[in-house]
Amino acid sequence: MSLFSAALHPNFGLGFLILGASLHDIVTRLKAEPQRFPKLDLVYSETAPVTTPVILTLTANGIRLRFDGPQQRLRLVEILDFTKNRITYQDKDIAKASSIQGSSGSPRTGGETAGGPAFKNVYHRLFGPTYAGEYIGPSNGSTDGVGTYILSYPGVAFSFPLPVSAYSPDKDVVSLLSSSASQTATSVAVFSGKSWAHAREHLWTEELPSVKSAFLFNKSKEVVPDEISLVKIHGGGRLQLFKKWTSAHTWISLGQTTVQDLVAELGPPDAIYRKNDQRMYIHKTRTASHSRSRSSGTDYKRPDDLTDTDQSSAPTGSDDSDDEAIEDETVDNVSSECFYNYFYLGFDVLVSSPQQPSRLPPSLAHLEESQLPGVNPYTNWSPDRLVAIKVILHANVPGSYPFNRHRRSRWEISYLEKVGSDDIIDSETPFDEIEEQLREEWKSTYASKEEAEKRQRGMVLNRGWGDSPGSSCEFLGGWEDSSGGIAGKKLDGGGESTTTLYGFPGLVFEVLKNGYVSAVTVY
Repeated sequence: MSLFSAALHPNFGLGFLILGASLHDIVTRLKAEPQRFPKLDLVYSETAPVTTPVILTLTANGIRLRFDGPQQRLRLVEILDFTKNRITYQDKDIAKASSIQGSSGSPRTGGETAGGPAFKNVYHRLFGPTYAGEYIGPSNGSTDGVGTYILSYPGVAFSFPLPVSAYSPDKDVVSLLSSSASQTATSVAVFSGKSWAHAREHLWTEELPSVKSAFLFNKSKEVVPDEISLVKIHGGGRLQLFKKWTSAHTWISLGQTTVQDLVAELGPPDAIYRKNDQRMYIHKTRTASHSRSRSSGTDYKRPDDLTDTDQSSAPTGSDDSDDEAIEDETVDNVSSECFYNYFYLGFDVLVSSPQQPSRLPPSLAHLEESQLPGVNPYTNWSPDRLVAIKVILHANVPGSYPFNRHRRSRWEISYLEKVGSDDIIDSETPFDEIEEQLREEWKSTYASKEEAEKRQRGMVLNRGWGDSPGSSCEFLGGWEDSSGGIAGKKLDGGGESTTTLYGFPGLVFEVLKNGYVSAVTVY
Protein backbone atom coordinates (compact mmCIF):
# COMPACT_ATOMS: atom_id res chain seq x y z
CA MET A 1 0.00 0.00 0.00
CA SER A 2 1.35 3.41 -0.99
CA LEU A 3 1.40 6.05 1.71
CA PHE A 4 -1.33 8.68 1.68
CA SER A 5 0.40 12.07 1.53
CA ALA A 6 -1.59 15.29 1.39
CA ALA A 7 -1.36 18.98 2.12
CA LEU A 8 -3.64 20.41 4.78
CA HIS A 9 -5.54 23.54 3.75
CA PRO A 10 -7.60 25.03 6.61
CA ASN A 11 -11.16 25.93 5.58
CA PHE A 12 -10.72 24.05 2.29
CA GLY A 13 -9.75 20.42 2.81
CA LEU A 14 -7.01 17.84 2.83
CA GLY A 15 -5.39 17.18 -0.53
CA PHE A 16 -8.11 16.26 -3.01
CA LEU A 17 -10.60 15.79 -0.14
CA ILE A 18 -12.16 19.21 -0.61
CA LEU A 19 -14.93 20.43 1.70
CA GLY A 20 -18.18 20.65 -0.25
CA ALA A 21 -17.31 17.79 -2.60
CA SER A 22 -20.06 15.23 -3.06
CA LEU A 23 -20.03 11.76 -1.58
CA HIS A 24 -20.22 10.31 -5.09
CA ASP A 25 -17.17 12.27 -6.27
CA ILE A 26 -15.09 11.32 -3.25
CA VAL A 27 -15.97 7.62 -3.28
CA THR A 28 -15.39 7.43 -7.04
CA ARG A 29 -11.96 8.99 -6.64
CA LEU A 30 -11.02 6.69 -3.75
CA LYS A 31 -12.16 3.54 -5.57
CA ALA A 32 -10.00 4.52 -8.54
CA GLU A 33 -6.88 3.98 -6.38
CA PRO A 34 -7.41 0.64 -4.60
CA GLN A 35 -3.71 0.25 -3.80
CA ARG A 36 -3.65 3.57 -2.03
CA PHE A 37 -7.09 3.26 -0.40
CA PRO A 38 -7.66 -0.49 0.05
CA LYS A 39 -10.59 -0.31 2.47
CA LEU A 40 -13.53 2.06 2.75
CA ASP A 41 -16.00 1.73 5.64
CA LEU A 42 -19.34 3.46 5.16
CA VAL A 43 -21.53 4.06 8.21
CA TYR A 44 -25.10 5.33 7.88
CA SER A 45 -28.53 5.05 9.44
CA GLU A 46 -30.71 2.46 7.77
CA THR A 47 -33.91 4.10 9.01
CA ALA A 48 -32.91 7.65 8.02
CA PRO A 49 -30.14 7.37 5.39
CA VAL A 50 -30.85 10.69 3.65
CA THR A 51 -31.53 12.91 6.65
CA THR A 52 -28.67 11.94 8.99
CA PRO A 53 -24.90 12.25 8.43
CA VAL A 54 -22.96 9.63 6.49
CA ILE A 55 -19.49 8.66 7.73
CA LEU A 56 -16.78 7.30 5.43
CA THR A 57 -13.66 5.94 7.14
CA LEU A 58 -10.41 5.17 5.32
CA THR A 59 -9.23 2.63 7.86
CA ALA A 60 -5.88 1.93 6.20
CA ASN A 61 -5.11 5.65 5.92
CA GLY A 62 -6.18 6.95 9.32
CA ILE A 63 -8.74 9.35 7.83
CA ARG A 64 -12.45 9.84 8.57
CA LEU A 65 -14.85 11.86 6.38
CA ARG A 66 -18.27 13.11 7.44
CA PHE A 67 -21.00 14.06 4.95
CA ASP A 68 -24.43 15.56 5.57
CA GLY A 69 -27.38 13.33 4.62
CA PRO A 70 -29.60 15.48 2.36
CA GLN A 71 -26.91 16.96 0.09
CA GLN A 72 -24.17 14.37 0.71
CA ARG A 73 -21.52 17.11 0.91
CA LEU A 74 -18.19 16.65 2.65
CA ARG A 75 -18.44 18.68 5.85
CA LEU A 76 -15.60 17.47 8.06
CA VAL A 77 -12.23 15.78 7.51
CA GLU A 78 -10.58 14.12 10.51
CA ILE A 79 -7.03 12.76 10.74
CA LEU A 80 -7.07 10.04 13.40
CA ASP A 81 -3.86 8.04 12.95
CA PHE A 82 -0.68 9.85 11.98
CA THR A 83 1.32 6.65 11.47
CA LYS A 84 -0.72 5.84 8.33
CA ASN A 85 -0.22 9.08 6.42
CA ARG A 86 2.03 12.06 5.93
CA ILE A 87 0.24 15.38 6.29
CA THR A 88 1.96 18.68 5.53
CA TYR A 89 1.13 22.33 6.05
CA GLN A 90 3.01 24.86 3.93
CA ASP A 91 5.43 22.08 2.93
CA LYS A 92 6.17 21.14 6.56
CA ASP A 93 5.12 17.91 8.27
CA ILE A 94 2.55 18.55 10.99
CA ALA A 95 3.65 15.35 12.74
CA LYS A 96 7.34 14.68 13.02
CA ALA A 97 8.44 11.22 11.92
CA SER A 98 10.88 9.25 14.04
CA SER A 99 12.90 6.18 13.08
CA ILE A 100 12.05 2.90 14.83
CA GLN A 101 14.61 0.12 14.65
CA GLY A 102 13.24 -3.21 13.48
CA SER A 103 9.73 -1.98 12.88
CA SER A 104 8.10 -3.79 9.99
CA GLY A 105 4.78 -3.21 8.33
CA SER A 106 4.84 0.50 9.06
CA PRO A 107 3.35 2.52 6.19
CA ARG A 108 6.11 5.08 6.48
CA THR A 109 9.27 4.42 4.50
CA GLY A 110 12.45 3.47 6.25
CA GLY A 111 10.63 2.07 9.28
CA GLU A 112 9.48 5.54 10.33
CA THR A 113 6.48 6.19 12.49
CA ALA A 114 4.88 9.33 13.87
CA GLY A 115 2.85 10.39 16.83
CA GLY A 116 0.38 13.21 16.64
CA PRO A 117 1.34 16.86 16.08
CA ALA A 118 3.33 18.21 19.02
CA PHE A 119 1.87 21.25 20.72
CA LYS A 120 5.08 23.24 20.43
CA ASN A 121 5.31 22.47 16.73
CA VAL A 122 1.72 23.54 16.13
CA TYR A 123 1.69 26.62 18.35
CA HIS A 124 5.15 27.99 17.75
CA ARG A 125 6.20 26.84 14.25
CA LEU A 126 3.20 26.08 12.04
CA PHE A 127 0.11 28.06 13.01
CA GLY A 128 1.10 30.50 15.72
CA PRO A 129 -0.82 31.84 18.72
CA THR A 130 -4.59 31.58 18.87
CA TYR A 131 -7.46 32.26 21.24
CA ALA A 132 -8.25 30.02 24.19
CA GLY A 133 -9.82 26.74 23.13
CA GLU A 134 -12.58 24.55 24.50
CA TYR A 135 -12.26 21.86 27.14
CA ILE A 136 -14.51 18.79 26.97
CA GLY A 137 -14.50 16.72 30.15
CA PRO A 138 -14.24 12.92 30.32
CA SER A 139 -17.21 10.96 29.06
CA ASN A 140 -19.53 9.26 31.51
CA GLY A 141 -18.01 6.06 32.73
CA SER A 142 -14.46 7.14 31.98
CA THR A 143 -11.99 5.92 34.60
CA ASP A 144 -8.82 7.70 33.54
CA GLY A 145 -10.13 11.21 34.23
CA VAL A 146 -8.76 12.54 30.92
CA GLY A 147 -10.73 15.00 28.83
CA THR A 148 -9.99 16.75 25.54
CA TYR A 149 -8.74 20.26 24.95
CA ILE A 150 -9.56 21.55 21.46
CA LEU A 151 -7.04 24.06 20.17
CA SER A 152 -8.82 25.83 17.32
CA TYR A 153 -7.70 27.95 14.39
CA PRO A 154 -9.80 29.16 11.44
CA GLY A 155 -10.67 26.01 9.51
CA VAL A 156 -8.59 23.55 11.55
CA ALA A 157 -8.62 22.23 15.13
CA PHE A 158 -6.31 19.99 17.17
CA SER A 159 -7.50 17.70 19.96
CA PHE A 160 -5.11 17.25 22.91
CA PRO A 161 -5.74 14.87 25.83
CA LEU A 162 -5.81 16.79 29.11
CA PRO A 163 -6.47 15.40 32.61
CA VAL A 164 -9.23 17.05 34.59
CA SER A 165 -6.71 17.77 37.33
CA ALA A 166 -4.58 19.82 34.93
CA TYR A 167 -7.39 21.91 33.47
CA SER A 168 -8.29 25.35 34.77
CA PRO A 169 -10.25 28.01 32.89
CA ASP A 170 -7.92 30.60 34.40
CA LYS A 171 -4.80 29.17 32.73
CA ASP A 172 -3.67 30.23 29.28
CA VAL A 173 -3.25 27.81 26.37
CA VAL A 174 0.51 27.50 26.71
CA SER A 175 0.32 26.69 30.41
CA LEU A 176 -2.41 24.11 29.91
CA LEU A 177 -0.60 22.20 27.19
CA SER A 178 2.95 22.45 28.47
CA SER A 179 2.94 19.15 30.38
CA SER A 180 4.59 16.21 28.67
CA ALA A 181 1.45 14.09 29.06
CA SER A 182 -0.61 16.36 26.82
CA GLN A 183 1.82 17.69 24.24
CA THR A 184 0.74 15.49 21.35
CA ALA A 185 -2.58 15.85 19.53
CA THR A 186 -4.65 12.72 19.05
CA SER A 187 -6.57 14.03 16.05
CA VAL A 188 -6.89 16.96 13.66
CA ALA A 189 -10.14 18.23 12.13
CA VAL A 190 -10.49 20.30 8.94
CA PHE A 191 -13.74 22.26 8.56
CA SER A 192 -15.20 25.50 7.26
CA GLY A 193 -15.46 28.27 9.87
CA LYS A 194 -13.54 30.71 12.00
CA SER A 195 -13.30 28.23 14.90
CA TRP A 196 -14.54 24.77 15.81
CA ALA A 197 -16.96 26.13 18.42
CA HIS A 198 -18.48 28.42 15.78
CA ALA A 199 -18.51 25.88 12.94
CA ARG A 200 -20.06 23.13 15.02
CA GLU A 201 -23.38 25.01 15.30
CA HIS A 202 -24.05 24.91 11.55
CA LEU A 203 -21.68 22.19 10.39
CA TRP A 204 -24.38 20.18 8.56
CA THR A 205 -26.42 23.04 7.12
CA GLU A 206 -23.98 25.74 6.01
CA GLU A 207 -23.99 26.46 2.29
CA LEU A 208 -20.45 25.59 1.30
CA PRO A 209 -18.79 27.38 -1.65
CA SER A 210 -18.31 25.66 -4.97
CA VAL A 211 -15.30 23.38 -5.19
CA LYS A 212 -14.48 25.28 -8.37
CA SER A 213 -13.84 28.43 -6.35
CA ALA A 214 -11.26 26.72 -4.14
CA PHE A 215 -7.70 27.53 -5.03
CA LEU A 216 -6.98 23.82 -4.76
CA PHE A 217 -9.23 23.20 -7.75
CA ASN A 218 -7.89 26.16 -9.71
CA LYS A 219 -4.49 24.50 -9.80
CA SER A 220 -5.98 21.39 -11.36
CA LYS A 221 -6.65 20.81 -15.04
CA GLU A 222 -9.65 18.62 -14.24
CA VAL A 223 -12.90 19.72 -15.85
CA VAL A 224 -16.00 19.47 -13.66
CA PRO A 225 -19.49 20.33 -14.98
CA ASP A 226 -21.81 22.77 -13.26
CA GLU A 227 -23.86 20.87 -10.71
CA ILE A 228 -27.64 20.68 -10.60
CA SER A 229 -28.66 21.42 -7.02
CA LEU A 230 -32.42 20.88 -7.36
CA VAL A 231 -34.91 19.55 -9.89
CA LYS A 232 -38.48 20.84 -9.62
CA ILE A 233 -41.10 18.54 -11.13
CA HIS A 234 -43.92 20.72 -12.45
CA GLY A 235 -46.09 18.00 -14.03
CA GLY A 236 -47.00 17.49 -17.66
CA GLY A 237 -43.42 16.45 -18.41
CA ARG A 238 -41.81 19.73 -17.35
CA LEU A 239 -38.73 19.78 -15.13
CA GLN A 240 -36.89 22.87 -13.88
CA LEU A 241 -33.18 22.32 -13.19
CA PHE A 242 -31.41 24.77 -10.88
CA LYS A 243 -27.64 25.15 -11.22
CA LYS A 244 -25.86 25.15 -7.89
CA TRP A 245 -24.14 28.29 -6.58
CA THR A 246 -25.82 30.44 -9.24
CA SER A 247 -29.26 31.91 -9.89
CA ALA A 248 -29.41 30.20 -13.29
CA HIS A 249 -31.78 27.42 -14.19
CA THR A 250 -32.80 25.49 -17.28
CA TRP A 251 -35.83 23.49 -18.36
CA ILE A 252 -36.42 20.02 -19.74
CA SER A 253 -39.77 19.65 -21.49
CA LEU A 254 -40.35 16.00 -22.24
CA GLY A 255 -41.32 15.47 -25.86
CA GLN A 256 -39.78 18.81 -26.86
CA THR A 257 -36.25 19.24 -25.46
CA THR A 258 -33.85 18.01 -28.12
CA VAL A 259 -30.49 16.27 -27.81
CA GLN A 260 -28.85 19.50 -28.89
CA ASP A 261 -30.65 21.36 -26.10
CA LEU A 262 -29.44 18.82 -23.52
CA VAL A 263 -25.82 19.04 -24.59
CA ALA A 264 -25.91 22.84 -24.79
CA GLU A 265 -27.31 23.20 -21.27
CA LEU A 266 -25.81 20.20 -19.44
CA GLY A 267 -22.75 19.31 -21.47
CA PRO A 268 -22.10 15.94 -23.09
CA PRO A 269 -23.28 12.90 -21.12
CA ASP A 270 -20.83 10.79 -19.13
CA ALA A 271 -22.01 7.76 -21.08
CA ILE A 272 -24.55 6.79 -23.72
CA TYR A 273 -26.33 3.50 -23.16
CA ARG A 274 -28.08 1.83 -26.09
CA LYS A 275 -29.20 -1.49 -24.61
CA ASN A 276 -32.95 -2.14 -24.55
CA ASP A 277 -34.26 -5.15 -22.66
CA GLN A 278 -37.81 -6.30 -23.28
CA ARG A 279 -38.27 -8.53 -20.22
CA MET A 280 -40.99 -6.23 -18.86
CA TYR A 281 -42.73 -5.89 -22.20
CA ILE A 282 -45.55 -8.10 -20.88
CA HIS A 283 -46.81 -5.17 -18.82
CA LYS A 284 -47.24 -3.13 -21.98
CA THR A 285 -49.00 -5.66 -24.19
CA ARG A 286 -52.25 -5.27 -22.31
CA THR A 287 -52.48 -1.66 -23.51
CA ALA A 288 -50.95 -1.95 -26.97
CA SER A 289 -53.12 0.89 -28.17
CA HIS A 290 -51.99 3.12 -25.31
CA SER A 291 -51.26 6.66 -26.37
CA ARG A 292 -50.07 9.15 -23.80
CA SER A 293 -52.96 11.49 -24.35
CA ARG A 294 -53.72 14.15 -21.82
CA SER A 295 -57.42 13.78 -22.45
CA SER A 296 -58.39 10.83 -20.29
CA GLY A 297 -57.51 9.63 -16.82
CA THR A 298 -58.34 6.05 -17.88
CA ASP A 299 -54.95 5.84 -19.59
CA TYR A 300 -53.27 5.92 -16.23
CA LYS A 301 -53.74 2.58 -14.66
CA ARG A 302 -50.57 1.18 -13.22
CA PRO A 303 -47.98 3.03 -15.35
CA ASP A 304 -47.22 1.21 -18.55
CA ASP A 305 -43.92 3.06 -18.62
CA LEU A 306 -42.22 0.44 -16.51
CA THR A 307 -40.18 -0.45 -19.58
CA ASP A 308 -37.41 1.24 -21.52
CA THR A 309 -36.52 3.82 -18.96
CA ASP A 310 -33.49 3.74 -16.77
CA GLN A 311 -30.10 2.42 -17.76
CA SER A 312 -28.77 4.31 -14.79
CA SER A 313 -26.75 1.64 -13.15
CA ALA A 314 -24.74 0.60 -16.14
CA PRO A 315 -21.09 1.16 -15.24
CA THR A 316 -20.13 1.83 -18.86
CA GLY A 317 -21.73 3.44 -21.83
CA SER A 318 -22.13 0.28 -23.87
CA ASP A 319 -22.85 -3.42 -23.54
CA ASP A 320 -20.42 -5.76 -25.29
CA SER A 321 -22.10 -9.03 -24.31
CA ASP A 322 -23.39 -10.97 -27.32
CA ASP A 323 -25.48 -13.14 -25.00
CA GLU A 324 -27.62 -10.19 -24.03
CA ALA A 325 -28.23 -8.90 -27.54
CA ILE A 326 -31.78 -7.87 -28.19
CA GLU A 327 -33.64 -10.31 -30.39
CA ASP A 328 -36.23 -7.87 -31.59
CA GLU A 329 -35.23 -4.22 -31.51
CA THR A 330 -38.31 -3.15 -33.42
CA VAL A 331 -40.79 -3.84 -30.63
CA ASP A 332 -42.05 -0.49 -29.44
CA ASN A 333 -38.63 1.04 -29.99
CA VAL A 334 -36.59 2.98 -32.53
CA SER A 335 -33.03 2.18 -33.49
CA SER A 336 -31.75 5.54 -32.27
CA GLU A 337 -33.32 5.31 -28.80
CA CYS A 338 -30.72 5.55 -26.05
CA PHE A 339 -30.01 6.84 -22.57
CA TYR A 340 -27.87 9.85 -21.80
CA ASN A 341 -26.23 8.99 -18.48
CA TYR A 342 -25.26 12.04 -16.39
CA PHE A 343 -23.64 10.19 -13.48
CA TYR A 344 -22.05 13.32 -12.02
CA LEU A 345 -25.30 15.29 -12.20
CA GLY A 346 -27.45 12.56 -10.68
CA PHE A 347 -29.87 11.64 -13.45
CA ASP A 348 -30.37 9.91 -16.81
CA VAL A 349 -32.38 11.02 -19.83
CA LEU A 350 -34.09 8.68 -22.27
CA VAL A 351 -33.77 10.07 -25.78
CA SER A 352 -36.15 8.88 -28.51
CA SER A 353 -38.58 10.05 -31.16
CA PRO A 354 -41.10 12.67 -29.98
CA GLN A 355 -43.93 11.46 -27.77
CA GLN A 356 -46.57 13.20 -25.75
CA PRO A 357 -45.62 13.49 -22.06
CA SER A 358 -47.96 12.56 -19.25
CA ARG A 359 -51.08 14.57 -18.61
CA LEU A 360 -51.18 17.67 -16.46
CA PRO A 361 -52.02 17.30 -12.76
CA PRO A 362 -55.65 18.19 -11.98
CA SER A 363 -54.54 21.26 -10.01
CA LEU A 364 -52.98 22.70 -13.20
CA ALA A 365 -55.50 21.47 -15.75
CA HIS A 366 -57.45 24.75 -15.70
CA LEU A 367 -54.46 26.80 -16.87
CA GLU A 368 -53.92 27.89 -20.45
CA GLU A 369 -50.87 26.51 -22.22
CA SER A 370 -49.14 29.88 -22.03
CA GLN A 371 -49.66 30.02 -18.26
CA LEU A 372 -47.89 26.74 -17.54
CA PRO A 373 -44.38 26.89 -16.09
CA GLY A 374 -41.53 26.28 -18.50
CA VAL A 375 -43.47 26.81 -21.72
CA ASN A 376 -41.25 27.89 -24.61
CA PRO A 377 -43.33 29.53 -27.35
CA TYR A 378 -40.41 29.26 -29.80
CA THR A 379 -39.97 25.49 -29.62
CA ASN A 380 -38.92 24.10 -32.99
CA TRP A 381 -40.73 20.77 -32.93
CA SER A 382 -40.07 18.17 -35.60
CA PRO A 383 -41.10 14.48 -35.70
CA ASP A 384 -37.65 13.56 -37.03
CA ARG A 385 -35.65 15.08 -34.17
CA LEU A 386 -34.62 13.05 -31.14
CA VAL A 387 -35.98 14.48 -27.89
CA ALA A 388 -35.98 13.71 -24.17
CA ILE A 389 -39.01 11.59 -23.28
CA LYS A 390 -38.12 10.43 -19.74
CA VAL A 391 -35.82 11.54 -16.92
CA ILE A 392 -34.67 9.34 -14.02
CA LEU A 393 -33.56 11.11 -10.85
CA HIS A 394 -31.33 9.07 -8.52
CA ALA A 395 -31.18 9.52 -4.75
CA ASN A 396 -27.88 7.64 -4.20
CA VAL A 397 -29.21 6.26 -0.91
CA PRO A 398 -26.52 4.53 1.20
CA GLY A 399 -27.30 0.85 1.43
CA SER A 400 -29.32 0.75 -1.80
CA TYR A 401 -28.22 -1.61 -4.53
CA PRO A 402 -27.10 1.06 -7.07
CA PHE A 403 -25.31 3.17 -4.45
CA ASN A 404 -22.60 5.46 -5.86
CA ARG A 405 -23.49 4.93 -9.50
CA HIS A 406 -24.83 8.50 -9.56
CA ARG A 407 -24.41 11.61 -7.48
CA ARG A 408 -27.44 12.33 -5.33
CA SER A 409 -30.15 14.25 -7.17
CA ARG A 410 -32.49 16.33 -5.03
CA TRP A 411 -36.01 17.06 -6.30
CA GLU A 412 -39.33 18.63 -5.38
CA ILE A 413 -42.83 18.01 -6.71
CA SER A 414 -43.86 21.61 -7.11
CA TYR A 415 -47.53 21.03 -7.99
CA LEU A 416 -48.08 19.47 -4.56
CA GLU A 417 -47.07 22.66 -2.75
CA LYS A 418 -49.98 24.20 -0.91
CA VAL A 419 -50.38 27.96 -0.77
CA GLY A 420 -49.48 29.26 2.69
CA SER A 421 -47.92 25.97 3.76
CA ASP A 422 -44.26 25.27 4.41
CA ASP A 423 -44.64 21.56 3.71
CA ILE A 424 -42.62 20.52 0.67
CA ILE A 425 -42.72 17.08 -0.94
CA ASP A 426 -39.12 16.38 -1.90
CA SER A 427 -36.39 13.76 -2.12
CA GLU A 428 -36.07 13.63 1.67
CA THR A 429 -39.79 12.98 2.25
CA PRO A 430 -40.78 9.41 3.24
CA PHE A 431 -42.77 7.77 0.47
CA ASP A 432 -45.90 7.21 2.55
CA GLU A 433 -46.26 11.00 2.78
CA ILE A 434 -45.57 11.40 -0.95
CA GLU A 435 -48.14 8.72 -1.76
CA GLU A 436 -50.78 10.38 0.40
CA GLN A 437 -50.33 13.74 -1.31
CA LEU A 438 -50.31 12.25 -4.82
CA ARG A 439 -53.46 10.24 -4.18
CA GLU A 440 -55.18 13.38 -3.01
CA GLU A 441 -54.00 15.22 -6.14
CA TRP A 442 -55.16 12.55 -8.59
CA LYS A 443 -58.29 11.27 -6.83
CA SER A 444 -60.60 13.09 -9.26
CA THR A 445 -59.32 10.92 -12.14
CA TYR A 446 -60.53 7.68 -10.52
CA ALA A 447 -64.04 6.40 -10.00
CA SER A 448 -63.37 5.46 -6.38
CA LYS A 449 -60.68 5.25 -3.74
CA GLU A 450 -60.54 1.48 -4.17
CA GLU A 451 -59.90 1.84 -7.89
CA ALA A 452 -57.11 4.32 -7.26
CA GLU A 453 -55.40 2.02 -4.77
CA LYS A 454 -55.71 -0.92 -7.16
CA ARG A 455 -54.12 0.97 -10.01
CA GLN A 456 -51.33 2.28 -7.81
CA ARG A 457 -50.34 -1.01 -6.21
CA GLY A 458 -46.65 -1.74 -5.85
CA MET A 459 -44.45 -4.07 -7.91
CA VAL A 460 -41.77 -5.85 -5.88
CA LEU A 461 -38.26 -6.20 -7.30
CA ASN A 462 -35.15 -7.90 -5.96
CA ARG A 463 -31.92 -6.40 -7.18
CA GLY A 464 -29.81 -9.09 -5.56
CA TRP A 465 -30.73 -11.74 -8.14
CA GLY A 466 -28.55 -12.52 -11.12
CA ASP A 467 -30.81 -10.60 -13.47
CA SER A 468 -31.83 -7.46 -11.66
CA PRO A 469 -33.51 -4.23 -12.66
CA GLY A 470 -31.17 -1.42 -13.51
CA SER A 471 -33.65 1.00 -12.12
CA SER A 472 -37.31 1.58 -11.57
CA CYS A 473 -38.10 0.71 -15.12
CA GLU A 474 -35.89 -1.76 -16.98
CA PHE A 475 -34.17 -5.03 -16.19
CA LEU A 476 -30.45 -5.41 -16.76
CA GLY A 477 -28.35 -8.55 -16.61
CA GLY A 478 -24.76 -9.07 -15.51
CA TRP A 479 -24.93 -6.90 -12.44
CA GLU A 480 -21.72 -6.49 -10.51
CA ASP A 481 -21.53 -6.77 -6.74
CA SER A 482 -23.25 -3.71 -5.36
CA SER A 483 -20.72 -3.23 -2.58
CA GLY A 484 -18.10 -1.93 -4.99
CA GLY A 485 -15.32 -2.45 -2.47
CA ILE A 486 -17.10 -0.47 0.23
CA ALA A 487 -17.82 -2.09 3.57
CA GLY A 488 -21.22 -0.68 4.53
CA LYS A 489 -22.29 -0.54 8.18
CA LYS A 490 -25.90 0.21 9.04
CA LEU A 491 -26.58 1.83 12.36
CA ASP A 492 -29.97 0.21 12.73
CA GLY A 493 -29.68 -3.39 11.61
CA GLY A 494 -29.50 -5.35 8.38
CA GLY A 495 -31.05 -4.68 5.00
CA GLU A 496 -31.84 -6.38 1.70
CA SER A 497 -31.83 -5.46 -1.97
CA THR A 498 -35.61 -5.68 -2.41
CA THR A 499 -37.39 -2.54 -3.61
CA THR A 500 -40.95 -1.74 -4.66
CA LEU A 501 -42.24 0.30 -7.61
CA TYR A 502 -45.23 2.60 -7.27
CA GLY A 503 -46.76 4.44 -10.19
CA PHE A 504 -48.73 7.67 -10.57
CA PRO A 505 -49.46 9.64 -13.75
CA GLY A 506 -46.12 10.94 -14.97
CA LEU A 507 -44.13 9.40 -12.08
CA VAL A 508 -42.70 6.02 -11.10
CA PHE A 509 -41.10 5.71 -7.66
CA GLU A 510 -38.64 3.04 -6.61
CA VAL A 511 -38.99 2.73 -2.85
CA LEU A 512 -36.64 1.04 -0.39
CA LYS A 513 -37.76 -1.02 2.60
CA ASN A 514 -37.05 1.91 4.92
CA GLY A 515 -39.66 3.97 3.04
CA TYR A 516 -37.32 6.36 1.22
CA VAL A 517 -37.25 6.84 -2.55
CA SER A 518 -34.22 5.40 -4.33
CA ALA A 519 -35.16 6.76 -7.76
CA VAL A 520 -38.04 8.53 -9.46
CA THR A 521 -38.80 8.35 -13.17
CA VAL A 522 -40.55 11.33 -14.75
CA TYR A 523 -42.27 10.67 -18.08
